Amino acid sequence: MSLQCGIVGLPNVGKSTLFNALTQTASAQAANYPFCTIEPNLGRVDVPDERCEKLSKIAGSQKIIHAQIEFVDIAGLVRGASKGEGLGNQFLSHIREVDAIINVVRCFEDENITHVEGVVDPLRDIELIQLELIIADMESLEKRIPAMEKKLKTEKEIAAQIEIAKKVLAILKEGKAARLTPIKSAEEEKIFNGLQLITSKPQLFVCNLKEHELAGNKYSELVETFGQENNYKVLKICAQIEAEVAGFETEAEKKEFLESVGLSETGLSQIIRNSYELLNLITFFTVGPKECHAWMLKKGSAAPKSAGVIHTDFEKGFIRAETISYTDYIELNGEEGAKNAGKLRLEGKDYITQDGDVFHFRFNV
Repeated sequence: MSLQCGIVGLPNVGKSTLFNALTQTASAQAANYPFCTIEPNLGRVDVPDERCEKLSKIAGSQKIIHAQIEFVDIAGLVRGASKGEGLGNQFLSHIREVDAIINVVRCFEDENITHVEGVVDPLRDIELIQLELIIADMESLEKRIPAMEKKLKTEKEIAAQIEIAKKVLAILKEGKAARLTPIKSAEEEKIFNGLQLITSKPQLFVCNLKEHELAGNKYSELVETFGQENNYKVLKICAQIEAEVAGFETEAEKKEFLESVGLSETGLSQIIRNSYELLNLITFFTVGPKECHAWMLKKGSAAPKSAGVIHTDFEKGFIRAETISYTDYIELNGEEGAKNAGKLRLEGKDYITQDGDVFHFRFNV
């Protein structure tokens, strides 16, 4: 299962610095001029989960394999991107492909780092990007609806799709994101998701601050208020600190540095964790002497779908899942203890996987 979060923002807001820190590489060139990032950079990142260490210790696992999310550093957006300004067309094509959007907002002043709009104004920057995305979605639907209507003569079932598309277009024309479209049924939701609109994607806003202003400043307060009013999660980080932390080789060095700047964890850990939640994901585990493996799964998925994350044959031939909750596994010191206490359950095809479940799948191919 591969899910992507696209890191977006105006040029020179700290996107590539953040991406480099996330992936602990220097693959995304960071420089003080627009369009430094042209082709999107990709990097896979472990999802921090202390449960892995605890499970592997009990099972004596030789190695730990964390769940991973893929981050994409996308070219900076500028005013007029929906009309092809700057690298607009490339930006919009790349952002359509991601599952969620991390919107990096500049909340610091620095005369040595140019701002593409002249002055620092995070709300203007947010509005600019959101408007360009809305326009892109609007133009996409304005092209697609006539094409769908032509098919209506031979494909009557397309009528419902046209109705939803027109409903979404009306919302977009009001300057609102597609995600604010009222959806009344599971069938409508399926059609809506099939439209693959940029402004229907979940978004996380990240305020990039200077180290001495990490607790917040007048700019980040504006973004936080915007987040509260529009139901968006807002995080505060200093991309430069994150880049420095990423440069240390040992966890002890990282911890010491974080404590020296008054932090208990990196902003990156917060971003990764919140991206996981943004994508509506949970984690289940397979544990044994060879490895403790964390697997990501969409919340609400049944046991066979969980098995299919490991291998498609497991889903096709699913019989049942030997299941222990994470809490029982830890408290009862592993599989044997859970069995003896009657806490190992045999779950069938209708069982909905819970976060932290430890599975052993039985299947027949």
